[in-house]
Amino acid sequence: MILVNIAMNFRSIALYLANKRFLEVNTMCRYPVQFEIAGPAAIFARPDTGAAPISYPVPTWSACKAMFESVARGFFEDGKPPSAFFCPTKVEIWRPIRFEKYVTNYRGPLRKSAQIKEKSSYQLQATILVDVCFRVKGECIAIPNASNNGINAAHALQEMFERRLGNGESKYAPCLGWKEFLPSYFGSFRNVINAPDAPCHQDSIIYGIPGFLLSVWDAPVNGAYNPSFCEAIIRNGTLIFPKVSIENGKITFERGESC
Repeated sequence: MILVNIAMNFRSIALYLANKRFLEVNTMCRYPVQFEIAGPAAIFARPDTGAAPISYPVPTWSACKAMFESVARGFFEDGKPPSAFFCPTKVEIWRPIRFEKYVTNYRGPLRKSAQIKEKSSYQLQATILVDVCFRVKGECIAIPNASNNGINAAHALQEMFERRLGNGESKYAPCLGWKEFLPSYFGSFRNVINAPDAPCHQDSIIYGIPGFLLSVWDAPVNGAYNPSFCEAIIRNGTLIFPKVSIENGKITFERGESC
């Protein structure tokens, strides 16, 4: 009887260690996700352009992350903070880069007090992108030490995203920068059709972006304001974001050749 109990205890320990090892390995895994987004207008404002914003030619890392999160906000366990998040890795340009002037009548609370009192509008001018199409790729990454109840949270988030994207479901409406810039298409990669107006990869574009904004916040969720910038280069119509790691709950961008 004693030998049987010892054997059962060893078996339990072996199963526990195997399961622990499985979770450790899968926590470090990165699970790929992707989507395509297109629309008549977009703006990903450069912070240095002030009250008359000018758009970057491509969405920032934060903007791409928000597009992923419009489909699935994250993998939650019992109402706790998410234990996995979306990490964009690259964005491909599938329409020529075109900038145009845009003016809208702003009637929000940031107007001058006299304008609010007189119920007058403020004309907000911007330089936006028009007729855009991007293909964004990313990864689902587990947040170290986050509560996951023994579940591979990154893999679960990947499955949730792909299922909801395929069904045309979202947590909220995705947008191309400003909320009023809604996409004309948002979903899986489309088959390229040989037609004059069909989108195609703009592999001839080479574009340098000094002071490119990566993330506004210092953590994947509930972060503090702490902008990260880099010197980005679009090569062959593709911008590759720097690799990301999570250290002490904070986002760390690896500085490489272009960042």
